Amino acid sequence: MEAASGFPAPRNPSQLCWVNLSRTLILAYQSLGVVYGDLSTSPLYVYTSTFVGKLQTHQNEDAIFGAFSLIFWTLTLLPLLKYVFILLSADDNGEGGTFSLYSLLCRHAKFSLLPNQQAADEELSAYKYGPSAAVATTSPLKRFLEKHKKLRTALLLIVLFGACMVIGDGVLTPAISVLSAVSGLEVTENKLTSGELLLLACVILVGLFALQHFGTHRVAFMFAPIVIIWLISIFVIGVYNTIHWNPSIIRAFSPYYIIKFFSETGKDGWISLGGILLSITGTEAMFADLGHFTASSIRLAFAVVIYPCLVVQYMGQAAFLSKNLGSISHSFYDSIPDPVFWPVFIIATLAAIVGSQAVITATFSIVKQCHALGCFPRVKVVHTSKHIYGQIYIPEINWILMILTLAITIGFQDTTLIGNAYGLACMTVMFITTFLMALVIVFVWRKSILVATAFLLFFWIIEGVYLSAALIKVPQGGWVPIALSCVFMIVMFVWHYGTCKKYNYDLHNKVSLRWLLGLGPSLGIVRVPGIGLIYSELATGVPAIFSHFVTNLPAFHQVLVFVCVKSVPVPYVSPEERFLIGRVCPRPYRMYRCIVRYGYKDIQRDDGDFENQLIQSIAEFIQMEAEEPQFSSSESSSMDGRMAVISTRTVQSTACFVVSEAEEFDLSIQSSKSSTLQSLRSAYESENPEVRRRQVRFQLPPNPGMDPAVRDELVDLFQAKDAGVAYIMGHSYVKARRSSSFLKKLVIDFGYSFLRKNCRGPSVALNIPHISLIEVGMIYYV
Repeated sequence: MEAASGFPAPRNPSQLCWVNLSRTLILAYQSLGVVYGDLSTSPLYVYTSTFVGKLQTHQNEDAIFGAFSLIFWTLTLLPLLKYVFILLSADDNGEGGTFSLYSLLCRHAKFSLLPNQQAADEELSAYKYGPSAAVATTSPLKRFLEKHKKLRTALLLIVLFGACMVIGDGVLTPAISVLSAVSGLEVTENKLTSGELLLLACVILVGLFALQHFGTHRVAFMFAPIVIIWLISIFVIGVYNTIHWNPSIIRAFSPYYIIKFFSETGKDGWISLGGILLSITGTEAMFADLGHFTASSIRLAFAVVIYPCLVVQYMGQAAFLSKNLGSISHSFYDSIPDPVFWPVFIIATLAAIVGSQAVITATFSIVKQCHALGCFPRVKVVHTSKHIYGQIYIPEINWILMILTLAITIGFQDTTLIGNAYGLACMTVMFITTFLMALVIVFVWRKSILVATAFLLFFWIIEGVYLSAALIKVPQGGWVPIALSCVFMIVMFVWHYGTCKKYNYDLHNKVSLRWLLGLGPSLGIVRVPGIGLIYSELATGVPAIFSHFVTNLPAFHQVLVFVCVKSVPVPYVSPEERFLIGRVCPRPYRMYRCIVRYGYKDIQRDDGDFENQLIQSIAEFIQMEAEEPQFSSSESSSMDGRMAVISTRTVQSTACFVVSEAEEFDLSIQSSKSSTLQSLRSAYESENPEVRRRQVRFQLPPNPGMDPAVRDELVDLFQAKDAGVAYIMGHSYVKARRSSSFLKKLVIDFGYSFLRKNCRGPSVALNIPHISLIEVGMIYYV
C-alpha cells in the first residue's frame, strides 16, 4: 500500500533513493503501532507463566539464566531467522499470511477448490506474480497432489484450521494483554482486589471493542508513539536492571545454559516451554500484516528496534529475578524502579490495548478471506479508510469477539491459564505456516525437495518441541483455542458444503442453449424496454432461475445480462481487469454475460457506478467484436464462454459514443409513465439519501462509417439503459433430498439453512438497490 503514503513521483535516481528511504522509514514507524504491539508486550507475562507448576521447585539462578537463554534463542531463530529473513520474501503481490501462501500454491499448482474458475483468470496480471509459470516443471509430487482431490481438500482444511486459530488469537490476545497490564495494581501499596481488577479489565475490553468501528488507520500514528515510548521504557529498565542486579547475565547468551537448564529441570523444564513460547506470540502479525506495509519496513523495525529492546528487557528481568527469586509471580512490575512505576504502568496498559488492536484487525481480515474462499457466511464488511486499502471492520465478528473475550476473562481470571491457551493457538499457526512455506519453496520458488525438507525439519523440530509442551497444558486452559477452532471449523464446513451443493445443482440444471436458440430472438416471450441483470454463480451457461422466471411470467427485458460475481485466488484484481464480457447467444438475441472478478482481499464498494461501468463495458465489447476477427464469426451456438477483458476504471466517452452526466436522480423513472412508481422512488430516495447514485447518459453520435448492425445494437443497449435496469436474483431454499442420510439432512436442513437465514442476504452483500430488485423463488433439492 505504498501508494497511500502520498509521495510525489521522483525525478532522478538520487531522489528516488531518498523517496524510497523516507517511505520505508515512515512505514517502519507506523508498523510499530500496528504490527508489533502484541509482540512487544510479551515481557508482561513470560517469566510469570514460565515459572509455575512443578518448575517452582527449580527457582534458582541457573534456572533463570537458562530461561533467558531459551527466550533469546527462540527470538533469534523464529521471529528473526524464519520470519524476517525467509517468510517475508514469500509475499503474494505484497500480501502476507496463510491465505497468501495458499493463494500462491493454488496458482502454481492446481490445488484450488473454488468453483467457476476459468482459464481467463490465469491472464490476470496479479495471477502471474512470482516465477513464470511457463517454465514450471511438473514434479511427481505436484502431479500426485493435483490428482487426489482428498489431499487438496486436506490442504484447504489445514489452511482453515490455521485461520480459526488466528480467530482464537483475536479472542485470547485482548484478554491476556489487558489482564497482565492491570495486574500491576496488585503490587502497589493500595492494591486492588481481584474482583476490582477484573471489573477494570472488562471495562477496558468493552471500550477497546467499542472503538473498533473507527478503523486502524485513524490510530496508527497515535499508537506508534505509545509503542515507541513503551519500547524505550522497557529497554532503559532492562539496561538498569542488568547493571544494577547481575551483569553476569550476559553469559546466558551461550546455548550452554539451555543444556544446563534441561539437565537440571528435566521434564519440568520441557513443560515450562509453554511459558517460554509466549515470548514470540504476535510474531505471525509480521507476516499477516505485510499488505499494509512493505517487507523492508517490517524487517527494519524488527531488526533495529523490536529485537534489541526485547532482548535487553528479558535480560534485565532475568538479572533482577536471579537476585529476587520471590518476585517471580509479578516479575515485570517488581523489576520496575519505584520512581517510574506509575508512568510505566500507564504505558503498559496503553501498549496492551495497542497489541490487542492489531490482532483484532487481523481477525477481521481473516474472516473476509475465508468468505472469499466460500468458507464463511456473508457478513457486513465496512471499509474504514479512503486512503489505506484493506482496512476493514466487521460489526458481527467484533461483537462476537467481545463476548468471547469477556467470557474468557471472567471465566479464567488468571493470565497463566489464558497464556496456556494463547501459546497453543500461536504455535499452531506457526506450525501450519512452516508446512505451507515448505510447499511454496518447492512449487513456487522451485527449489529442490531437499531444501524444502531441510527447512521443514529444522523449524518443525523447534516448533514441535514447543507445540508438544503447549499440548500438555490442554486441561489447564489449552482446550479453549481447540474448542473455538472446532466451532468455527464446523461453521466453515457447513457453509462451504452447502454452497458447493447449491452450485453443483445450478451447474447440472443449466438451461440448454439449444432450447434458447430454438425459441428465436424473442425467446417466445414479450421483450419489454429495459435491461435485466440476472445474477448467478455460474460462469458459463444460463441459470435455472431464468427458465423459472419466464415460465411463470412470460415477459422479459429487451437486453439481458447474466452477471456472475466471483472470487479468484489473487489478493487484488485491478479495475482494468475486473470485467469479463461475452455473448450468450447470437447478436439478435441481445443477451450478454458479465463476470465480475474480485481478489480475496478486495472490497466490493458501493460506489453507485456499477451499472454505468457495465453498460460501457458491453458497448466497448460490441465495438471490439466487430473490429477483431476472432470475434467476428459469432453467429454460432458455441459462443458461450468466449469472453473479453474490458477496462472499466472510469466511465468516459470514446470515439463511438458519448457519456454525459444527467441532472435527474433517475432517468429510468423520469421516462416511466407510472406515477405510482415515480412516487415510490421519490419516497425511497428521501428516506435513503445515501443510495442516490450518479446517473450517466450514453449517446451515439452520427458516424456514417459504423456497421449498421453494430449501430442498431448500441442504440438498443443505450435505449434499454434509459428505460431502466432491473436486478433479478434467485431467492433459494436449499433442502436435502428425502433419500439423503440423517447427517446430510442435519447439515443442510438445519445448519446451512440457519446460517443462510442469519447472514447478510446476497442482494445486500452485492450492493443491489432494493427498489430495483426482483427475486425468483426456487427450492434446491441437493
